[in-house]
Amino acid sequence: MINIQPCTLEDSRQLQEISYVTFNETFKQQNSPENMKAYMERAFHLNQLEKELANISSQFFFVYLNHELAGYLKVNTKDAQTEEMGDEALEIERIYIKRECQKHGLGKYMLNKAIEIAKARDMKKIWLGVWEKNENAIAFYQKMGFVQTGEHSFYMGDEEQRDLIMTKTLI
Repeated sequence: MINIQPCTLEDSRQLQEISYVTFNETFKQQNSPENMKAYMERAFHLNQLEKELANISSQFFFVYLNHELAGYLKVNTKDAQTEEMGDEALEIERIYIKRECQKHGLGKYMLNKAIEIAKARDMKKIWLGVWEKNENAIAFYQKMGFVQTGEHSFYMGDEEQRDLIMTKTLI
């Protein structure tokens, strides 16, 4: 059974914990421990997460698989987007799932939740940035109708990496 619930300021410590676990599982094999530590300490610091949770242009959701916290979704609109995409765009900034909970349809479920939010707000497109080396995620997003429309730099600690910007037009 899959369930999704909004994440609130009171959930900040749980959000921090799931952020560390899922990010580490996803990227530790391809990045130095120093760069991973530097990035996670900055991005998932409790004060940073609380600031993001308090931003009215961002929303976080926890996803559960059989009542167990399995991952989370973060979407941004307006000035909370990490790139200038306009007021008719919704960004999926984070979509992470614990390794043991993958291959159960959670990614598609969260992606559809983001599309549902975008459509309810009359957005024209939904977009995300995905690391160029994350081939599984790129293939998944392509299968879900996203196309590459650009790229931007992403810093993992002191290492500059390239994210592909992928967009899906909503009708």
